[in-house]
Amino acid sequence: MKCLFIEYPKCSTCKNAKKYLQDLGVECESRDIVNNTPSVYELKEIIDKSGEPIKKFFNTSGMLYKSMGLKDKLDNMTYDEKIELLASSGMLIKRPLIIFDKDIVIGFKKDKINSIVK
Repeated sequence: MKCLFIEYPKCSTCKNAKKYLQDLGVECESRDIVNNTPSVYELKEIIDKSGEPIKKFFNTSGMLYKSMGLKDKLDNMTYDEKIELLASSGMLIKRPLIIFDKDIVIGFKKDKINSIVK
């Protein structure tokens, strides 16, 4: 099994998730979320495929999210404004983003990974 693993390489959660996937025998194609941030088009595809609300894709514990005061601003933004914002900086996107053929995992969720891989 293969996946696209969109990560921030310095992130310990990303490192742990990648090791977990590799231990399960999943081949990961890695992509740096900061140096190669998903485009608006890619994000729309990923979000649609996930079936999750766009709000789940924001890294709410990140320093950039907090410094921009997004907790109070997101509810007043349109979907397109949110997508543009996510595409503007990989640091705003929850990571890792693990993209399988038919499934998307947002963050390191062992149960969801297990249900896809096993």
